[in-house]
Amino acid sequence: METYMMKFRKVIVRILVPIVFLVSACQVNPESKSEEADDVVGNRQTYYQNPILAGWYPDPAITDDGKGNFYMVHSTFAFYPGIPIFHSTDLVNWKQIGHVLERPEQLDLEGFGVSRAIFAPDISYDNGIFYVTCTVVDGQGNFVVTATDPAGEWSNPVYLPKVIGIDPGLFFDEDKTYLVYNSDAPDNKPLYQGHRTIRMVEFDKENLKVISEDRILVNGGVDISTKPIWAEGPRIYKLNGYYYLMTAEGGTAVNHSEMIYRTKDINDDFIPYKDNPILTQRSLDPGRKHPITSAGHADLIQHPNGNWYGVFLACRDYDQDHYNTGRETFMAPVKWVNDWPVFDLEGEEIRYKYDLPEGVLVDTTLFPLNGNFSFTDSFEDSLGYHWYFLRTVKDPWYSVGEKLGFLTLETRPETISGESNPSFIAHRQQHQKFSAEVSLAFKPTDQNEKAGIVAFQNETHYYFLALAQEKGKMFVQVLKGGDDGEELVASKELETDSDGLIRLKISSDVTSYAFHFATDNDNWELLKEGLDSRYLSTREAGGFVGVSLAMYTSSYGKESEARAHFGEFTYSGNDAMFK
Repeated sequence: METYMMKFRKVIVRILVPIVFLVSACQVNPESKSEEADDVVGNRQTYYQNPILAGWYPDPAITDDGKGNFYMVHSTFAFYPGIPIFHSTDLVNWKQIGHVLERPEQLDLEGFGVSRAIFAPDISYDNGIFYVTCTVVDGQGNFVVTATDPAGEWSNPVYLPKVIGIDPGLFFDEDKTYLVYNSDAPDNKPLYQGHRTIRMVEFDKENLKVISEDRILVNGGVDISTKPIWAEGPRIYKLNGYYYLMTAEGGTAVNHSEMIYRTKDINDDFIPYKDNPILTQRSLDPGRKHPITSAGHADLIQHPNGNWYGVFLACRDYDQDHYNTGRETFMAPVKWVNDWPVFDLEGEEIRYKYDLPEGVLVDTTLFPLNGNFSFTDSFEDSLGYHWYFLRTVKDPWYSVGEKLGFLTLETRPETISGESNPSFIAHRQQHQKFSAEVSLAFKPTDQNEKAGIVAFQNETHYYFLALAQEKGKMFVQVLKGGDDGEELVASKELETDSDGLIRLKISSDVTSYAFHFATDNDNWELLKEGLDSRYLSTREAGGFVGVSLAMYTSSYGKESEARAHFGEFTYSGNDAMFK
C-alpha cells in the first residue's frame, strides 16, 4: 500500500520534480547561548533543554522496542499528516521519522474544527508490532493502527465501537492484553461537571477488537469527595511486582496534575498513592519568573542507563495563563519512593534544564526542536516533516520545482476560516519571541486573491500579512480574523513592480506581534505593530493547539488561476528562559 506522499511524488515527477518529507533543504543555526559555568564542561553541554519538543506537541506518549530505540507520538487535532512520530536512542536527541496517519484513506479531516479530531494518541510495542491507539473526536471515535516499522507504513485504522470515550492505551500482560481509556461517569450519571471514569477492557491484539465488558478502575479521581475532574490519559505499567495505573486529573489547564495507583493483582482495586499528585504545578505562584504551568498527561520510560524519566505536556505562560506556543512536551527525572514513581523536579518548579543522562551528548546536527535556534528553508527539493497542512490534502495543490527555489501554492477558494483544506503550509511557533519571514512572488488579478504569511490559532483568531490587489494597484495588508470575518487593520500601497519579489515578516516580542515587509530584501518597513499576542493564545481563542506560522493563499470562494511562489522561509526564536 502506498503512502499519500508516494502517490503524490508519482504524479509530480511527470510534470515537475519529486516532493518528499525530509529536512535536507534546511540550513540550521543554533543561537549562541550565555551558559552558566556549570552548564558546560569545555565545549560540551551538560544539560538537556526543556521543553524537549518546543511548540505545540501536546499529549506525549512514549514506548521502546527493547532494542534501545524509543518512539514518541503527539496529538495533531485537525492538522495533517496526523500524529508525528519521533525516534531517539537516549531520550535527549530526537528526530522526527514520519507520521502515523499520512494517507487520506487513514484520516479524512474535512469538516472538523481546528481543535477537534485527533486527540491523545498512545504508542506501544509487543512482539515485533507497534500499536497506536487514538480517538477521532466528533468522528468515528477510537481506533487502532499497527506497523512493524514505526518509520514505515502504518495500517488503516480499525475502529473500536465498543470503546466509548477518549485517550485509549494498550497494556500487554504476560497472557492477556488490556485497553484502558477515559469514559463517562457510571451509568452516564455524572455527580458534577467533569465527572469521568477510567475504564478497562480485555483486547484481542491479533484481531484488534474488544473481547470483554468494561470495568471501572477509577471513578472521578483519587478522592471523589473532592469532585476531581477529567481523569484521563491512563497508562498501565507492570514493575516491581505491581501493576501501576497513572492518570491525569484536573483538566489540561493550570490545575492539571498526574496521579499514580497500584495493585498486586490486576483484577483487584487500584490503590492511590497517599502523596498524590506525583506531578503538578497548580499550587505555585502564577507570577513567578518564566512559569511552566499545566503539567500533566505523562508517560514513564526507563533510560538505557537504568534511570527513569517521564514525558508530559506543560505550557510556557507569559501573562497569567496566556501562551501561544501551545501545550509542549517536557521531560523530567523520575525517582522511586517505596516502590512509587515520583517526578524528581529538584524543587517544586519544573526546570528548563536538567542534567544529561550519563554518557549522553547533545547532537547539534539534528534539526532543532528546542532551545534558541534559527533555520532557513530554501525549498530546493523537499519539504521537511516539520511542515504540515490544515486538514487532509486529497489532491495536490502545491509543488517544489514549478519555480526554481520556490514552494508554489495554488490560489484556491478555500479559506482558513472554513472547515476544508486551504492552501496553507505551516510550521509551529516554537518561541515566545520569534520572527518568521518569507519571500513571495505573487501576481493577483482579482481583489479576492491574497497571499502571504499568517499567524494562525484557529478559524476566528489569526493575523494575516498579505499581498493583495485593488483596482489594479498592489497593497500589503494586515488582516485580523474574527467571529464576523476579517478586519483590515493596516494597508499600504506598494510602489514596485508587482512581478517582483516582496519579503514578508511576522515577529513577536512576547506580548505583541509586528508585521514588516521589504521590497528590496534589505530594508524592512514596519506596516503594523502592537497587535496583542493574547488574541492568539489558548485562553482567548480556546482549543488545544498553539500558533501555526503558515504560508497561505486564497481566492475567498472564487475560482482562480493565480499561484503564490514562496521562497526562502526563515524562522528564528530567542527566548529568555533558554539563555
